[in-house]
Amino acid sequence: MLTAAFVTPGAYPIPSSMGGSVERVVEKVVPELQPHVNARIYGRVGKRLAARGSLNGIPIERFSGTNKARYFKLVCGRLAKFRPDVIQVENRPLWVPRLKRSFPHSRIGLNLHSTTFINAPYMSRLHRKRCLLAADYIQVNSEYLRAYVQKQVPEVAGKIKVNHLGVDVVRFAGRSTPDGARMREELRVKRGWGTRPIVLYVGRLVPQKGVHHLLATLPALIAKAPDVLVVIVGSALYGSHRKTGYVRRLHKQAKRWREHVHFEPYVPHFEIPNWFAMADMAVVPSVGREAFGLVNLEAMAAELPVIATKAGGLREIVVDGSTGFLISSESPIIVSELAARIGFLLDNEVVRMEMGRNGRARVLNHFLWQHTAERWVRFHQE
Repeated sequence: MLTAAFVTPGAYPIPSSMGGSVERVVEKVVPELQPHVNARIYGRVGKRLAARGSLNGIPIERFSGTNKARYFKLVCGRLAKFRPDVIQVENRPLWVPRLKRSFPHSRIGLNLHSTTFINAPYMSRLHRKRCLLAADYIQVNSEYLRAYVQKQVPEVAGKIKVNHLGVDVVRFAGRSTPDGARMREELRVKRGWGTRPIVLYVGRLVPQKGVHHLLATLPALIAKAPDVLVVIVGSALYGSHRKTGYVRRLHKQAKRWREHVHFEPYVPHFEIPNWFAMADMAVVPSVGREAFGLVNLEAMAAELPVIATKAGGLREIVVDGSTGFLISSESPIIVSELAARIGFLLDNEVVRMEMGRNGRARVLNHFLWQHTAERWVRFHQE
């Protein structure tokens, strides 16, 4: 049986409701590798989590993540005892050459979740090339990210494998189901939102996510549906309610339409399905290098149509005209297209419902965590 170690960045513990997307992917995918792989996870300590534990049968070894150099050294010490066939580093390319030197008989892989850590200020062009060349394989979550990496370092093209992410679909009740309809009504009554049409954004509040463009559509949306409510769930940082300058600007931008905007600061991931259940559509107005975007899958699992930009890998998830709409990410076109598509869906409940059903079917056929794990195993069998 193949033995494999998954080294997380040490930023958040596993499991954790406050964790980031990297840790969430590891938490969901690695247990699905059983019984084909004897796997272990290496991560950060957390409150009420033992130094050694397990996650759905997968052993986890935890270390202090305060000092990243010490964290990495302690992980290497445990890897030397485990001596796995495969060591996969999650989103930290700088660790790859050191692992390659220390464990020459293991296959060293890099699972790259975004473009962040292969660019400044985290590494120079020279470091990027050296780190990527050192990897025996590079796994990415979208064709967009594959093309990006290949353009930066053409020599690694043959090492790159695309493995789309997934979603835990049972956590999201489709609104066409009795459970979903009941959940939707109860949560709306509790909030006092009744039958108001709800446009939902879920994610971090940073400029590249484009929330300011969504707020700029408010005059047009209110003219179309006078009782419309734009709900913005998230904060600038994982697990924090701290307001940055950008967040304060968003609140100022929305002040004029305070009756039509609701800001909900960071909520634990286990509460996210509640917000999708209340919504009529989800909006993902990203303008930056969006490698994948799990929130699209979560919205589709909840039977919501998704209006997303064509930024990065989003076009690999949302099918334009079937599960939602894809729009330009360029200013000022993004605002007019966003307003038009939201307005269209506000006017057409039948289309909203059909797109929602199409989205959930697409998730069930292509984007489950089980699918991600099966592709991982297939890559290594090949």
